[in-house]
Amino acid sequence: MKLVLALAVVVAVLVPASPSGAAPLPVPYDFLLSAIESGPNFAGNPPGANDFSCKPSAAHPEPVVLTHGILGDRVTNWQTYAPLLKNNGYCVFTLTYGQSPLLPAPLNQAFGGLTKIEDSAVQLKTFVAQVLAATGAHKVDILGHSEGTVMPDYYAKYLGGAQYIDKYVSLAPLWHATSGGGLASLEKLGALEGFPNLAVLLTDAVAPALNEMTGGSAFMTKLQAGGTTRVAGITYTNITTKYDELVTPYTSGFESGETNLVVQDYCKTDFTEHFEIAADPVGAALVLNALDPAHPRPVPCRVVLPFIGTGV
Repeated sequence: MKLVLALAVVVAVLVPASPSGAAPLPVPYDFLLSAIESGPNFAGNPPGANDFSCKPSAAHPEPVVLTHGILGDRVTNWQTYAPLLKNNGYCVFTLTYGQSPLLPAPLNQAFGGLTKIEDSAVQLKTFVAQVLAATGAHKVDILGHSEGTVMPDYYAKYLGGAQYIDKYVSLAPLWHATSGGGLASLEKLGALEGFPNLAVLLTDAVAPALNEMTGGSAFMTKLQAGGTTRVAGITYTNITTKYDELVTPYTSGFESGETNLVVQDYCKTDFTEHFEIAADPVGAALVLNALDPAHPRPVPCRVVLPFIGTGV
């Protein structure tokens, strides 16, 4: 009975009835299982995303653009947030960026975020322009995961993107780089998705983004120019987990002058790590509150396991 009640609370808090009166889209809270199940559809869109006929409401005037992490794509990375945000009345858009032309098919289509981050930021610039033109909005909100937390900041800082971004919410950010010890985790993810030698393929030629995110890289040095990655005029919220196995230490996701949140400060039985944070119910509530601070909602707490989350 307690388990049923806990699940009901998560659903009631994070999956409200659609503003249009239609039945809400299903919102899973298990990153790895959802990513694997959606993998064959990597050329499609996650539920609720990329409806270019969507017009933002007065309540949510900025479309939300989702930027995936390394080895992710627009489908596998956003099985939770695309329908969650759509159910909450947002126009939601996402792209797959940074696909390496050096990988054999189907790897070259299934995995993004590999090429130079500066080049991916150019792709984002083009995509944001398309979103703004289609929706008539003046700005977008950014929701990024992993590499997708720093790539849009390069767009904001060096490609004129600051004027087009209002709120910038980051899941497992790495503002101060990572120690680079996460290839074992990438290898585990590749094996689970049917590519057991994935890390071997990720050479610097194929995936220069990997080295760009490590401490002391030319990219991170440039992003931190002026003593901060923060760009004036943008409201930043960083959501981290103590169990992050790729961004090490996890406090690399903190930036002074920004809102820095840790999942476990809200729920000690939440063991979400780097991947599951893209499907975590605590993180989901924190994201919704960051995007709409005028209407805060309670943050649920229950057991969340690494990779497989709540299983619902």
